[in-house]
Amino acid sequence: MAVSPARAVAFEILLRVERENSYAAELLHSDSFAKVSSRDHGLATELVMGVLRWQSLLDQRIAGASSQKLERLDGEVLAALRLGVYQLLFLTRVPARAAIFESVELVKAARKRSATSFVNAILRKIAGAGAVDIFAKIAGSPDASTLNRNAAHPAWLVARWVEHYGLEAARQICVHDQKVPDAAIHIHDSESVSELTTAGVELAPGQLLTAARRVRAGDITATRAYQEGRISIQDEASQLVALLAGRGEKILDCCAAPGSKASLLARRNPRAKVFATELHPHRARLLQSLRRMPNVHVVAADARHLPFSIAFDRILADVPCSGTGTLARNPEIKWRLKAEDLHDLPTRQVAILKSALAQLAIGGRLVYSTCSLEREENEAVVESALDGTTEFKVIDCKEELEQLSQSGEMCWKDIASLLAGPYLRTIAGVHPCDGFFAAMIERR
Repeated sequence: MAVSPARAVAFEILLRVERENSYAAELLHSDSFAKVSSRDHGLATELVMGVLRWQSLLDQRIAGASSQKLERLDGEVLAALRLGVYQLLFLTRVPARAAIFESVELVKAARKRSATSFVNAILRKIAGAGAVDIFAKIAGSPDASTLNRNAAHPAWLVARWVEHYGLEAARQICVHDQKVPDAAIHIHDSESVSELTTAGVELAPGQLLTAARRVRAGDITATRAYQEGRISIQDEASQLVALLAGRGEKILDCCAAPGSKASLLARRNPRAKVFATELHPHRARLLQSLRRMPNVHVVAADARHLPFSIAFDRILADVPCSGTGTLARNPEIKWRLKAEDLHDLPTRQVAILKSALAQLAIGGRLVYSTCSLEREENEAVVESALDGTTEFKVIDCKEELEQLSQSGEMCWKDIASLLAGPYLRTIAGVHPCDGFFAAMIERR
């Protein structure tokens, strides 16, 4: 009997994530799986993201039921086992027999028939043990080591968060990472709301920003408004970072892909010239929607060596980072990231920030941002880039946030909770959004 399309897709994506260092979200929305029905695509998404979120916990269960060490299992066998265990523990609507049967069929289809009885035995043993209320265990975790085991996070990462943010905030981060995050959009025009409602998309108000909406039901990507670029999917913290850049006449987004911040900047500054740069071709392709905007110019460039001879009064440097503030959306990151990466990434980030600062006009404003929770990529980068210079100064974000609140653009009332000294700091789970950092820098 053929494996169901959703499980076949999930199996293929999990193998590619493991072997090619691909990103699950990009694969799920790639042309390769465009013909999968919406129902199968929904289940495939749940399976892929669920397995990646809970991978270490699934592996604990498999190891406890297996006489073989996990590192000795073929990749196809381990992927099939993880899919099966995830369904047994977390998808109560899926009958255990179906989860076991389909995992065994995946192993057969992968030409690993010798492992079918092994997979069948392991999954039956785990199915007999039953499930637990894992979120209650996370909430009750008394220390970092217990928290990382219960919440399926690397021990070194959780230990850092407990040290920097405290145990309760670390718990909230982990709970957030293990749940399906809200999809947020930015509404560029009032007509889009009624159009989305007519298309069957159910919206709720934004929790940080008044122009944001949370998608409660419906496929936003199938709507005409999305396809024409009149709305964009963008986390509210990401939107807030773009708003901090303010208004100007010559604007640069020097690490622009996928383009949502550049789009917001261009619409908020319709008379400005907005330049959006991106180095890597596969990411530059994500900027195609910007080319339809008359005031946006897309430029292929290395942000460390910007090619412009003009000065910009507003610059956004949303730099490549570890992404630890977005683990709910990109759970594979936590299994790839190593502690030593936090020593390597800042070197590139400092180079980008210095390059961008050189393009800033006198009196202009630059916003440096990441979607990382780690100090090495945030405050430390700003301090390093500005060390020894009096030409630039950090501006307190508080005043800009207060202005956004007074203008009605921001609906979040507790401005103090968004601040870490002069910087913007959102913490996933503590705030209703991804974890972002932003610094505002002015040239004197």
